[in-house]
Order: sequence, then structure tokens, then C-alpha cells
Amino acid sequence: MYTPRADISGLLGSPSTRVRPFSLDKPPRFSLDMSGVAALMGGDDAVSAMATVHVYGNRRWLGWYNTPGSFQIAKRLHSFAKSASFRSIFSRNLSPNCKGPKFQAAYSGTVIEETGHLAALFMKGCAASEGRVVPGRMTQPVGITIAELGPAPASEMHPARSSTLTTLFASVPIVVSVGTCALCALCEDWYASLLILVGIIASGVSCLVLGSAEFLFTHPEPAKGSPAGDGILSSEQDIVLLKGTESAVNSITRGRFTLRFLSEGHYNLIRWCSLLFFIQCVSQLLLIPQASLFGQIMFLTSVGVSASYNIWLSSLDKEKIHQKLLFERVLENPTLTKYTLGTRTTAVVFILLVLQLRDPTGLLNELLPNDTKVWRQWKATISELAVSPQPPVLPIQR
Repeated sequence: MYTPRADISGLLGSPSTRVRPFSLDKPPRFSLDMSGVAALMGGDDAVSAMATVHVYGNRRWLGWYNTPGSFQIAKRLHSFAKSASFRSIFSRNLSPNCKGPKFQAAYSGTVIEETGHLAALFMKGCAASEGRVVPGRMTQPVGITIAELGPAPASEMHPARSSTLTTLFASVPIVVSVGTCALCALCEDWYASLLILVGIIASGVSCLVLGSAEFLFTHPEPAKGSPAGDGILSSEQDIVLLKGTESAVNSITRGRFTLRFLSEGHYNLIRWCSLLFFIQCVSQLLLIPQASLFGQIMFLTSVGVSASYNIWLSSLDKEKIHQKLLFERVLENPTLTKYTLGTRTTAVVFILLVLQLRDPTGLLNELLPNDTKVWRQWKATISELAVSPQPPVLPIQR
């Protein structure tokens, strides 16, 4: 008896499209496509870490590892070399656009509405110190720091940079990058080995080139015959009284940390470094999928360890490093004495008594701009008391 059978070959599809059983003899090829991750991930942290070559001692020699973020680094280096300004890459570290507190000179009458980054660092350092409390009415406490500055620093000097644990920790990504490159070469995975090697060379050479710039402290020299540079840095909650020569005070109000290359040829070297990172980015896009699974894992390991090091390095408080350089290397540990007073008017009177000005009216109006009849009368009384032979003494609680 004839039994009809349905033809289901069409439902199974052609032999090339049918699901084949898994075979241990021919395992499927597995490839990690990490090109976008390696080239674009961690760019900001990598740039920030590379910009620390001038902050930490010996940092320029410790860039030999396979850093991620090659595309972002190439862009920043290119814009930096094109503009010939360190603001394009070092803005987070040198803070050239940071606005400092207002400065009012006591004798010369000079007023600087916005000082620079170093004045802001000095103000923060004084505000963080502990002060003696002056008894009296307490409404809005104001801290007053009397800073007795020592000899004026040179108009141009090379402050010694601090050495931290960065030297020890930098050995970790360097050893991992070199080790993974060697392992890939031993396994004859030349694609992965070459990519890791290109990353090591690009990062190391760039740190050497950027680190060749001189790290300088500069400030303008005052005119000959200038009066004493005593003056006031003021904010809402803190006032710093600077006492010293005009040159010493200028080092705070007009000084700055700068970077300077020895020649214009270094900018061309930075362009070549940018090109090297761009080549690294393109090579990752093309060659990573061609590497073996082991080579891709080794490449990912080197990038991951390097990215972790960049994140740690960029997270360090570079502002405190600059503050330490300012207080210890440049100003040579000035003597700081701080008092805490209960009101701003009391703080202003205290400053006038310390300065002993012949005519405190101008400074009094600058610190207390209130211009009513009562305030004018109060200011006139305070001015008379401040210039009297025996001014009143405020009791200090020790």
C-alpha cells in the first residue's frame, strides 16, 4: 500500500543555511572586537595623566605603557601644537584661567580686582589653617591670617618637583604592557604584539617630548624705590594680610607656574607624536580583529591595567601639589598667624591696627563700602583711633 510522504527539505533550507551540530574538531572562531573601546575609551583620563609630566618628578620617563584613548590624545596634541599654547592640554593642571581673590595694597594704593591661580592657592592654604579665637560678638566669623613673607624669590626659578608613589606605581602598567607584548611575540601573534608595541612607543615618546619643557615659576620685578608691598587678599569669609617687600608680595599676586620649551622645534615633535597616536588608533581599528583570541586578551589586559593607572594618576589632587610647591619651594615656608573674629567690622578694625596706616580712610572704604551717614561717622571715628599714639588693643583668647 502506498503511503504519501511530505517533502520538508524546503523547510530545512539549503545545506549551507542549515544549523550544523557543534563539533570539537572544528570549534567556532571567536573574536573580540575591541577597536572602538581601545581607541576611544579613557581619553580624558589619558590626557590628564599625560599632562602630569611637569607635576611629578621623573614622570617624563615613566610613560612606556600601552595607554588607551589614542584618538582623544591625538586630537589634543594636534590642537596644542597648532595653537602653541599649553592651555589646550594643561588647563586642568596649571589652571591659567583660575580667578584669585581681590588684592588691595596698603601703601601704594594698587588694587587688583582678580589675582591669579597662585593667590587663590595661597588663600586656600591660609583658610585651611587653625586660628586663635578673639572673644566678642559672633555673627559671621572672619578668619584673618597675617603672612610674614621672607626673602623675595627670584623673578624666574625652577622649583624642585616632588617625588611621590607615582614612580613605584608606574612600573605596574609598564611591566604588564611589556610582558603582554613579549607573550604575544612568543605565541607568534604578531598583530597583537605589534599593536601593544606601537602603544608603548607612542605613549613613551610623547611623555619624553612633553616632559622636555621647563617648569618655571615667574613673577614681575617691581620698580626701584617701591614702598613696602603690604596688602590684603580678601574674600567673604577670609582675609590674608601680606607683609613683605613688593617683590615678595608680587610673587603671590602676580606670580605663575609656566611651561616653556627650549626651541620651536619641539612643537614639530609634538605634531609627530600626534601623528603617532593617530596611527595607533587606525591600526587598532584594522588589526585587532585579525589577532587571535589569546592576543586580543593580552591586548585588553595591557589596556585595562594602563587605564586603571591613568584613572588613579588623574584623580590625585594636583592643586595640593602646586600649593606645596608654592609654600615650600617658592616662598620657603612663610610665617602664618591666624585669628578668627566674630564680625567683619571687627576684622577690619583689627587689620587697621596691625598695619598702622597714616591715613586708613581709603582702605577702610575699600573693605567696608557702606556709604550711609551712620557708617561715615563710624569710619571717621575708627580712623581717628587707628592713627592715635596708643590705639586700643584687642584681647586675644589663647
